[in-house]
Amino acid sequence: MPGLYPEPEVNQLRNCGASMAQKIKVKLVRSLIGKLPSQRATVRSLGLRKIGSSNVLDLNPSVLGMIKKVSHLVLVEEV
Repeated sequence: MPGLYPEPEVNQLRNCGASMAQKIKVKLVRSLIGKLPSQRATVRSLGLRKIGSSNVLDLNPSVLGMIKKVSHLVLVEEV
């Protein structure tokens, strides 16, 4: 359903100032049932297990790539 969960603004996060070590909070909001194994592994590598679990991560290109891959399953906030 489009619009049910907002897409994270990955480009906006990418353009943040790099002078400080920035942190983002990633929260799992959709189920992994029926998802591809690579998407499940990506969510697990973000440190998320169950719906509603969250993790605070450093903002870097590898984390942004993982978030982009599973953007339809997670919610992203700046900390």
